[in-house]
Amino acid sequence: MKNTIGLYIHIPFCKQKCLYCDFPSWAGKENMMQGYVDALTQEIRKRATEYTDKKVVSVFFGGGTPTTLSIPMLEQLMQAVFENWDIADDAEITTEANPGTLVREMADALKKMGFNRLSMGVQAWQNRLLKSLGRIHSIEVFQENYQAVREAGFENVNTDLMFALPDQTMADWQETVKNIVAMNPEHISAYSLILEEGTPFYDKYEKGEISPAEEELDREMYHWAVEYLAEMGYEQYEISNFAKKGRQSRHNRIYWQAEEYLGMGLGSHSYMNGERFHNIYDMQAYMEADGEVSLLKEDMEIITEEDAMGEYMFLGLRLLEGVTFERFRERFGHEMKNIYGEQIDSLKKDGLLQEDEIGIRLTKRGVDISNFVFEKFLI
Repeated sequence: MKNTIGLYIHIPFCKQKCLYCDFPSWAGKENMMQGYVDALTQEIRKRATEYTDKKVVSVFFGGGTPTTLSIPMLEQLMQAVFENWDIADDAEITTEANPGTLVREMADALKKMGFNRLSMGVQAWQNRLLKSLGRIHSIEVFQENYQAVREAGFENVNTDLMFALPDQTMADWQETVKNIVAMNPEHISAYSLILEEGTPFYDKYEKGEISPAEEELDREMYHWAVEYLAEMGYEQYEISNFAKKGRQSRHNRIYWQAEEYLGMGLGSHSYMNGERFHNIYDMQAYMEADGEVSLLKEDMEIITEEDAMGEYMFLGLRLLEGVTFERFRERFGHEMKNIYGEQIDSLKKDGLLQEDEIGIRLTKRGVDISNFVFEKFLI
């Protein structure tokens, strides 16, 4: 039986770069799109020859905004994926598709190409907040695009939302969540704004032009959303993710369960065969490499057993189900309590972890200061 993996495919183009984004992506480089797609097509083909023993259970096109590419470019990439990789019949195949790029023609084409899940970056319901974030869409455009997606036959849609934004009130956040729930997506991701160095938002913060929400408001927004979404039939299965029954993101679970994934495209990261590495970040060099793997890999790191166990713990604890003793034993051949007994006992005593006969998981308080908990497992 083949081992399963997830594929991540990076598209580094946007119509307009959001002010908070620190991912490797650019606006205004349309002239480079076809050259990039050709190089990425070659990488998809050549990587497949290295991993003929793998069955793909998830494909995720991220960015950037993959749907800034033309339909023929996306078709070229999807054809390369299906022709060269062993894709499971029930594979989850997702593309990020930001509002403003999802007219009906694009939605229909994505469905025909084989995508069966869309992730739409909505972020907020108020146009003033969307404008302040540097988003290209209005909420009216999102509503039109969402309708087009449903009419095209997509039955698995995620919407990304952001809270703790500058000038966002609790009423704004509640309006956003309630209106999104009314549209009935299968999955909702809700993230607190993080000010990343090197972004225009961070520069504005440094100059005192914007200020992030107070920690108390951040937590109030989060806890309200958790409770409201539960009432409306969305199960929280990870710190920031909520899904209807059977609609958890397979791709995200690959990351959180420290399973293998291969990234292709500019700057994409991989975790394969006990090694972590990423592709080069130089666009010109990436295109000139024409998919030659030896020219793409950078910063290869062999993961020690100690590192692998620590990552397994802190990634797994992001899931509300936590980490089970049995899976840890199967994965590493050790008893979890023999390795981390001291940390577990200390965190339980502080009310941050709870334990039963199956395993351990974060408490509500543990979720609020999860980074503190995670650090305890990085010995």
